[in-house]
Amino acid sequence: MTRRNFSLSLTLLVILSLSTTSSLYAENWPNWRGPKNNGVSGEKNLPAEWNADKNVAWRLPLPGRAGATPVIWGDRIFLTTVADNDLILMCIGTNGEVIWQQKMGEGNSLSRSDEGDSASPSPSTDGEHVWAMVTPGERNAYTGVLGCYTVDGKEVWTVNVHERYGMFQIQFGMSSTPVLHGDRLYLQLIHGDGNAETQEALIVAIDKMTGDEVWRTGRPSDGIAENEQSYASPVIYDYGNLQLLLTHGADYIVAHDLNDGSEVWRCGGLNPKNDTVRRYDPTLRFVASPAAVEGMIVVPTAKAGPVVALKPNYKGDITDNTEAHIWTHNRTPDVPSPVIYDGITYLCMENGNLHAVDSKTGEQYYEARTTADRHRASPVYADGKLFLTSRGGIVTVVKTGKTFEILSQNPLEEEMSASPAIADGTIYLRTFDALWAIREK
Repeated sequence: MTRRNFSLSLTLLVILSLSTTSSLYAENWPNWRGPKNNGVSGEKNLPAEWNADKNVAWRLPLPGRAGATPVIWGDRIFLTTVADNDLILMCIGTNGEVIWQQKMGEGNSLSRSDEGDSASPSPSTDGEHVWAMVTPGERNAYTGVLGCYTVDGKEVWTVNVHERYGMFQIQFGMSSTPVLHGDRLYLQLIHGDGNAETQEALIVAIDKMTGDEVWRTGRPSDGIAENEQSYASPVIYDYGNLQLLLTHGADYIVAHDLNDGSEVWRCGGLNPKNDTVRRYDPTLRFVASPAAVEGMIVVPTAKAGPVVALKPNYKGDITDNTEAHIWTHNRTPDVPSPVIYDGITYLCMENGNLHAVDSKTGEQYYEARTTADRHRASPVYADGKLFLTSRGGIVTVVKTGKTFEILSQNPLEEEMSASPAIADGTIYLRTFDALWAIREK
């Protein structure tokens, strides 16, 4: 080999090495639960502590409050928010500067005073386009607007979800986030008016580039009253040769075929109707979404309900199929979704108590208090740490493992209900007042 060819080969090797290293550590956050839709990030070297003078790269005030988690791709951040009476999609650079904003609708509606509003669903992106849904409307009569935009802010298509699929009959607004997978967006529209004969629940697949409907299917259940309504988001199970769309609400978790929406299996018993010990609760609406890893789906419920771990490769009604059930935990998060990592399932309760259980057996390792405050956001794992955000803006950083250890507690002094998002060495925290970028200085 000549010296010139050797030098060229060495240069290419260095470039390839740098590219590979970059791809290992610079990760995107394309939807509200991260790269694999499970709340787990592969990022390293993240700070465990921050305050006004330490590890805060920037803070950008936002035009209005909302609970939608931001998504990140490359040097761009996307989030939905309220701006006076408008509902907008914003694009923000990772340097903290606003790049563009696009009005999607108007007529913001608050739910439960301080719990949420019409900009609650989070966006999704594939690095070329961004998809977002807002749900303007009045109490018990919500509409919806779903749109696709280029990452430069050009509208590709918008759909009036109300005109296509009917008014949302849901007490606190349709906060379910559409899930992006492959060439499709999947919408979980589980709602109703308390009358089992007039349920309007639908599961829908939409072509992500055209907005055209690919398929729709009914989502029947025997849920009663408020339980006909779900605030959870759909989840994709995609491991090995098995792909399923998981929809969660109306007393059931249901697995659908991605190709046509047909029901593969369902599991009830999450809110028993004929249990002599535990009475049926007509207000046990589901908010927390399931979490999935290969070979297991962890299913939360609400309030004083259980958490159930299921095997994914069954068919039909598996409610009473003991072979399909891995374990049951007697306490559930009411709003935060579970996180599964390294053989441990973490469950953050509404009161800030964190449960850690063995993912194979359901054995509880510990239950411990983080912050005595409401917890509405879902925890996120990265770099050997769990990041848990309280409603009052305190972010508790917990070391992962079988033994409970708080590494730090970081007060932002701003209310928040959005989940953390992590990308390229930075933790992004969206409060009701601002977007924060936290990174090692």
